Amino acid sequence: MINSIAVVGGTHGNEMSGIQLIQNWESQGTPERFSNLDITLYKANPAAIAANVRFIEEDLNRQFILSNLSAETSSQEHELAKAINEQLGPKGNSSTDLVIDIHNTTSAMGATLIILAVDEFHTQLARYVKHHMPEANILVEDEKPYLDHGYLCTTGKRGVMIEVGSQPQGVLREDVYLLTQTMAEVLLDFCMAYNANELGEYSECEAFRLGENVSFPLNDAGERTAMIHHGLQDADFAPLLPGMPMFRTFDGKDINWQGDKETYPHFINEAAYHKLDVAFATADRVML
Repeated sequence: MINSIAVVGGTHGNEMSGIQLIQNWESQGTPERFSNLDITLYKANPAAIAANVRFIEEDLNRQFILSNLSAETSSQEHELAKAINEQLGPKGNSSTDLVIDIHNTTSAMGATLIILAVDEFHTQLARYVKHHMPEANILVEDEKPYLDHGYLCTTGKRGVMIEVGSQPQGVLREDVYLLTQTMAEVLLDFCMAYNANELGEYSECEAFRLGENVSFPLNDAGERTAMIHHGLQDADFAPLLPGMPMFRTFDGKDINWQGDKETYPHFINEAAYHKLDVAFATADRVML
């Protein structure tokens, strides 16, 4: 049973769709059909929300590693993570059955559900979402055990993330907001059906399993020498084939994908990863 659910916005203070959805549901109430669910609405980083920035000192969504949660406080977000863990967790022995953490990306990823494990529950969830929201993408980040992730959603017994774009940081787009609201409601519909044992059977669905980050080319001074190629820009989850261009150097030359098979880039040119010089992440296409 999914008895308790936390729906979280504002883990990053400039990702407005989740923040706005939480505010709307706080003022208007969650949709009546979810009245049988125990839903907590939560704005994670009020200081970052007020400042309209991703974080104040450190990325809150990387602070929830178990060893970090018991360490001496080192930043505002670290202290906040420990408080959130006490309220929603504690991680590894949580009082919350499911944490749904809502994010935006500047990349053209559409409505993406991120799951951190592939088991019966998450496979059912992915298939349900794809059936009821065919335009959604499923991203699998199971490269490490669930509890080893540093994400806020791992404070729950189960945790997933909604990632919707493209939306600039600090602003709200109607189409992106509506996709966010739809996916959040589909996830809650799943919980209702799961609890009532009324899920039914759904077909296998397409998903994308995270590979690795690809960095921008840099010179010896650490300066970028290329930008995302126009053919790759906004092509999240489309196949990038060997020999296809991924970067255009500032002197007009193409740098091509040298992998031995196609990959499925996502988080392409994500603004939040600018300081990390991450150009995009790769993925393999799988069936769940």
